[in-house]
Amino acid sequence: MGERLLFFVLAIVAILSAGGVVFSRNPVRSALLLVLNFFTLALIYFTLSAQFIGALQVIVYAGAIMVLFLFVIMLLNLGSPDAMPSERDLKRPLAYLIGFGILATLVAQSLALMIPGAPQASPDVGTARVIGLALFTQWAYPLLLMGALLTVGVIGSILLARRRVS
Repeated sequence: MGERLLFFVLAIVAILSAGGVVFSRNPVRSALLLVLNFFTLALIYFTLSAQFIGALQVIVYAGAIMVLFLFVIMLLNLGSPDAMPSERDLKRPLAYLIGFGILATLVAQSLALMIPGAPQASPDVGTARVIGLALFTQWAYPLLLMGALLTVGVIGSILLARRRVS
């Protein structure tokens, strides 16, 4: 019951943050909402006992990809320099609320793991070994096809971006 409730809360946060990314007019705010979405998805992966996938979500998307997005936003100077003074009053209570929510999630998950007889996923689900075996046996051809398509895309973007010599 607790895990199901946690899943629905995380799903609602993920949906709302994704909507905020789409509908926000400020690109920096959209990028930060996208980070929240990535962390929420990682928490959903962790609750499903897919620790490896959750860690990859945080490292690759919330880390590397978001640094690239923020770099482009700052390079193009897309952030709005004027901040509304009314927003500053909401930052501290919102930070406390988010911090309390994260703490409550951690406590709830810790208590859920301590309950005897609670259904647990297999310990192998979401591990690097299981994912590696699946990628290089069952999904080997789609993986090779995806690699070829990405290579063709990179070559195509290089050809489109190079300057034409006349």
